[in-house]
Amino acid sequence: MAMDARDTTGTAGQMPVVVARSHDRRTMSRLRAALRISALSLLVLATLFAGGFGWFANKVSHLTTPANPAKADAIIVLTGGQSRLDAAMDLLASGKGERLLISGVHPSASRRQLQAATGGDVRLFSCCVDIDRAALDTIGNAEESAKWVESHAYGTVILVTNNYHMPRSLLEMGRLLHGAKLEPYPVVNSNLDNGGWLTKPRALRVLFTEYNKYLLALARGIVPVKPTPNGIALAETAAGG
Repeated sequence: MAMDARDTTGTAGQMPVVVARSHDRRTMSRLRAALRISALSLLVLATLFAGGFGWFANKVSHLTTPANPAKADAIIVLTGGQSRLDAAMDLLASGKGERLLISGVHPSASRRQLQAATGGDVRLFSCCVDIDRAALDTIGNAEESAKWVESHAYGTVILVTNNYHMPRSLLEMGRLLHGAKLEPYPVVNSNLDNGGWLTKPRALRVLFTEYNKYLLALARGIVPVKPTPNGIALAETAAGG
């Protein structure tokens, strides 16, 4: 019994140390497991992001301008480049739509300046072109366009914008134009098919930026978009100043 007591007394001080070491090992084990899971999750997310970008860039680069689009009720062009305006005016002049809305015009630009910039027919511009000066971004374009389409009860609309901007534009407008069908008319400034965007830094930068904006637009879809009564300004009509 004495020997048992001595053994008990000799090992009693060591028990907390053993327990502490065991606890530390479990903590380190959990930490390593958490780090492995985090690293794997980041790898999966990075792979999905890169794969999504490849899909987006490939899709956009293969968009082509329709040679002879079907006639629609109206045409909407989103400002952002001279080629977009030229394409929209050509569509209007060829009778592909009854009216044209130019969305996102700078407030300081007058109708006369805009007509001169497009080089369109003065009479056609005066009778059949409406101007939206309120939209500041693609979301604003969608809101202004929805108001315009609804006020005219249009059923089909040709949407003119650059190819890289088309997916996000269709996404934003599709949320508001429930009663109208959108016909995309992508404007192509440079040939990027067959992976050409990979060798052009500027094109790659534009596509990457637009891809991130597209993802944000998708994320916004989780929350329903409901314009406020005063959130959509009526577009300036052709009879306006």
